[in-house]
Amino acid sequence: MPASAGQDRSTPHHHPGSGRYQDVQLLSFNDLHGNLEPPTGSSGRVAELQADGTTKSIDAGGVEYLATHLREARKGNKYSITAAAGDMVGASPLISGLFHDEPTIDALNKLDLDVTSVGNHEFDEGAKELARLQNGGCHPTDGCYDKKAKFRGADFPYLAANVTDEKTGKPILKPYWVWKKNGVKVGFIGVTLEGTPNIVSADGVKGLKFGDEVETINKYAKVLQRQGVKSIVALIHEGGAPASTAYNYDCDSPGVGDGISGPIVDIAKNVTPAVDALVTGHTHQAYACTIPDPSGNPRMVTSASSFGRLYTDTTLTYDRWTGDIARTAVKSANHVVTRDVAKATDMTSLISKWKTLSAPIASRPIGYIAGEIGNAGNESPLGDMIADAQLAYAKSVDPEADLAVMNPGGIRAGLTYAASGGEGDGVVTYGEAYTVQPFANTVNLVNLTGAQVITALQQQVSGANGAAPKILQISKGLTYTLDLTKSGADRVVTGSVKLNGTAIDPTATYRVAMNSFLAGGGDGFTELGKGGDVLVGGDDLAAFESYLTANSSATAPYPVPTADRITVVQ
Repeated sequence: MPASAGQDRSTPHHHPGSGRYQDVQLLSFNDLHGNLEPPTGSSGRVAELQADGTTKSIDAGGVEYLATHLREARKGNKYSITAAAGDMVGASPLISGLFHDEPTIDALNKLDLDVTSVGNHEFDEGAKELARLQNGGCHPTDGCYDKKAKFRGADFPYLAANVTDEKTGKPILKPYWVWKKNGVKVGFIGVTLEGTPNIVSADGVKGLKFGDEVETINKYAKVLQRQGVKSIVALIHEGGAPASTAYNYDCDSPGVGDGISGPIVDIAKNVTPAVDALVTGHTHQAYACTIPDPSGNPRMVTSASSFGRLYTDTTLTYDRWTGDIARTAVKSANHVVTRDVAKATDMTSLISKWKTLSAPIASRPIGYIAGEIGNAGNESPLGDMIADAQLAYAKSVDPEADLAVMNPGGIRAGLTYAASGGEGDGVVTYGEAYTVQPFANTVNLVNLTGAQVITALQQQVSGANGAAPKILQISKGLTYTLDLTKSGADRVVTGSVKLNGTAIDPTATYRVAMNSFLAGGGDGFTELGKGGDVLVGGDDLAAFESYLTANSSATAPYPVPTADRITVVQ
């Protein structure tokens, strides 16, 4: 049996499964990000809380195993729905991303996914490409990858209730969907976070408007109720963080909702009581707990981590007399997608097909590393490495380049040392590098004053990033102190910001390299979007590849960076 954890709200006053009550199984997951193969390194593990308070690491994920677990979970459940909360595609490993995520849509079809909300990454390639993933058809520039069959698109609806066309004011995709079986009706409303434009390239959201999550859900809950649908689930690509990273942490202890924080808390507290459960995502965290609705009644809120490592099994007890969910009987648990079960053969075939197509590109060695280069912490070893790579590229096109910054969200995985594709320990392949930087940004150079550089560093921990800091990864030579005992912009100790040992001069001009996403003011770094004398450079992954190739060999692998440029005070 797979490991699991969650909350049981059952009460003895009725008998689910009898004539009046019908248990409906809701299986859910989120933030798959095209991870068809088992994710590697820390991205492929979950922490399990043990009875003695310690944690145990469990290898998890991979659609071959996810399919097996979901199919096993459905057995004996005649009323079963599978739903997701966005970011099914985007920032994907090469096996999916190289083909504009058609492989992932094919896999989700085989998983019998019923419905999903959009997430911010569904907009990485714009609304037209999202529509193609929904409706099918060959890619407009790359054509058809499968010469035997045209891409048919998703068999399931993508829901985008709060994403509207600026000109028409209408949702770009369906706002809601109703599951029906033998008189049982469950409605689903799908939204992504209102702040999507702040974390997606401007081209990806051009012509679109993103509405308030609560207002949108409440609006369509009324629409569903007018249609006689009283059992409603919200699929929300926004989330929170439990007090523990262990997937089986009880986030209802010691009090209702006390163990979870973040944007989803306020959303859950304000979404109409007509909604019976919230399936969430975006933060890549695991939780199954209750947060009180506006009437003060507990309501289940779940998230299944990311990359297909977990799935959530929620029981919704449907009252045939009222058409609503008996909220007191809702129970939910997260389960680990362990790798000790048989692989789903149809998924193995699907992966084999796309691996064969991608192999000539994916398996090409591009460098060597001396050990695992991780992507964790305020400053990560891999973050340092990528920033250095971008500065090296910048200097190659403009010798006056001074420094480089990299957004942490643009680094999607670490570089593992152990062999992951039979290529030998320490070898980095193009496929592995693609998994790290899959966004196809350019490396741009801009002029910023020293004052602007300092302001940009302060924006890591203030403004849009005040509640959830986004710490920029910085190139060699740039140093400063981050005092987390303070609040807001003061957490960046101004006098500590130095370049090559000399304090940044607020009036001087610096040539700064960054990816095109940051150069557009993404992730709340509006100051970076104000840079002058812009030079649009080449592909960021190509820059990383060139740097690694030039600075490593089989006999002299790239050393693991020490990540000592930011002094953190806690």
